[in-house]
Amino acid sequence: MCRNIKTLFNVDPPTTDEEIREAALQFVRKLSGFNKPSRANEEAFNRAVEEVAAVAQHLLDSLVTSAEPHNRQVEAARARAKAAQRFGTA
Repeated sequence: MCRNIKTLFNVDPPTTDEEIREAALQFVRKLSGFNKPSRANEEAFNRAVEEVAAVAQHLLDSLVTSAEPHNRQVEAARARAKAAQRFGTA
């Protein structure tokens, strides 16, 4: 669905409120089809972003795991290597 939404659970350093909001914004953009809503839809769009962010925060706070947190830098390096192999970039 949204390739740019990253896993926010069980990461080190922990997920920030801003990262959760950015993911919520991207999700609402995908659902609505709006990158930036018109003035007529702006209030509903912004309300949806805030509600999705709140639900996402609640979800992340409710999840449990015994696994070690994923290191963001290691995961980012792995993703860059995969992209370089896939697209032939250095």
